[in-house]
Amino acid sequence: MADNSMDYYFSEEFHEKESSGNGGDSRVGSVLAIIFVSLLAAALLGAVIYSLDKRNTMYNKVADLNTQLHLAEAENVRLQSELESQMSAKNVEDYAENVLGMRKIDSSQIEYIKIRTGDVVTIPEKKQNILTRIKNFFDECVEYFRG
Repeated sequence: MADNSMDYYFSEEFHEKESSGNGGDSRVGSVLAIIFVSLLAAALLGAVIYSLDKRNTMYNKVADLNTQLHLAEAENVRLQSELESQMSAKNVEDYAENVLGMRKIDSSQIEYIKIRTGDVVTIPEKKQNILTRIKNFFDECVEYFRG
């Protein structure tokens, strides 16, 4: 009977190890699954934070470029008004007199001449291109032979 009891004792111990071993495997598997899901969640969170940072960087660049554009447009308006002020009649006259040494003409410098021709306008005949001349030549030949 002692042998049977030992067999029974060993067989119970074996079954306990088997059942506890399966439970341990499921615990290890669930721990690994939790760790994997946690790492995946952390990676997704990092990707979201990185994309938000990139978006903010691009928004800042766009804002800087818009500021530069507005400054360039303001400079363009200033330069256009400066150019218009330099091209006024008074400034051109001052430049001609002071820099170029020109002066206004007197009435004594103006001479009037009379031309004795009528008010007739003559329009010169246009030169015809080669194809038109050839066509006219053939038309004249046809008219000549017809009589």
